[in-house]
Amino acid sequence: MSAIIDFLNNNGSDLLIKTWEHLYISVIAAALGVIVAVPLGILLTRFDKAASPVMAVLGMIQTIPSFAILAFFIPILGIGKIPAIIALFFYSVLPILRNTYTGVKDVNKSLLEAGRGMGMTGWERIRYVELPLSIPVIMAGIRVSTVYLIGWATLAAFIGAGGLGDFIFSGLNLYQTEFIIAGAIPVTILALIVDLILGKLEFKVTPKSMRDKEKTA
Repeated sequence: MSAIIDFLNNNGSDLLIKTWEHLYISVIAAALGVIVAVPLGILLTRFDKAASPVMAVLGMIQTIPSFAILAFFIPILGIGKIPAIIALFFYSVLPILRNTYTGVKDVNKSLLEAGRGMGMTGWERIRYVELPLSIPVIMAGIRVSTVYLIGWATLAAFIGAGGLGDFIFSGLNLYQTEFIIAGAIPVTILALIVDLILGKLEFKVTPKSMRDKEKTA
């Protein structure tokens, strides 16, 4: 305990900086994943034949070890935060894409027909029918992806991107447990906090009729 207290006294400011770096890398990568995966997931519902190949390719990327992905971008983009964010972005896409595709495909077809009958355009059906009804499934994918990214972002320290992984790698190299704890515990806390925030956001954006239905189920 005294070693941890001494560590905090000597490295408290660095801990705050690295926590911010870790959160920044994770959130930017997750945001890029949402920007790409949600529209792509909706698009794939219109082209079913393309869905399986796209999912298969992304699934293959998911199986590549994180270190390999990070190392792959070093000759192209060098070291630092940008290659780390891009590498994590690739890992963020599949869960969000799969949930978006599944959520939109499962929307009741009679509701879509009703939208057409009311004169809604394709974009209006997406905005006012498909997205609101599929948002709980989409948000579940975003939550899973973001929590995973916070854990994987520790590896960003391997290519000089900073973050809490710096403490973990230093602790492993120096055989100092307090460094490992100072990196691992904040990562866990960050993941829990972000998951809680996204859970609250999911509740807010879920249509009230769906929330009421879940309560009575």
